[in-house]
Amino acid sequence: MILKEPQDLLAQELKEIYSAERQLYRALPKLGKAILSDQLGVMLERRRERGSQLMEAIDDALEEISTTKARKKNAAVEGLIDDANAHADEIKDEAMLQVAIVGSLQKIEHYCIAAWGTSASLGRLLRQPRVVEAMERALEEGKRFDEELTQLAQNEINPAMLGEGGRSEDDQKEGDKGGSRGGRRKSVG
Repeated sequence: MILKEPQDLLAQELKEIYSAERQLYRALPKLGKAILSDQLGVMLERRRERGSQLMEAIDDALEEISTTKARKKNAAVEGLIDDANAHADEIKDEAMLQVAIVGSLQKIEHYCIAAWGTSASLGRLLRQPRVVEAMERALEEGKRFDEELTQLAQNEINPAMLGEGGRSEDDQKEGDKGGSRGGRRKSVG
């Protein structure tokens, strides 16, 4: 597709976001089967619902800017999802797999945050309030989801990989000063 007008760029961005959300919507149930944390399971279901709502908002926005709904597959998100699925197939240690899944989810969410921000900015420039509203809502929720993933990783998922269970902030500071693990701590997020 040749982009001739700024409106074309906005339409393409929205279509790429739609494709990303659709792919993620389809991929989350498979990833959900591999997780152990009930909290992460709830978070994934909430993210899936949010993606469905965003796809509806994008459909409305595309209609408002009078563009076709023809979409091509978002190759970037496809690659990130393939990477997450590869981890699920390759990592046999369940605790380590949880860390990899959270990391994969954050990679995808960071891509989405960048895309939502770009579309919100273009929407403001082109005076498309529905686009701006939908993308700003997605940005706010996406940043919150990312922070929740980081907290869950730091407080539960990552320590469990090392057999430590959840640790308090004081325990983390003491361990990071060179305790028995000597700074080998790996943190997703």
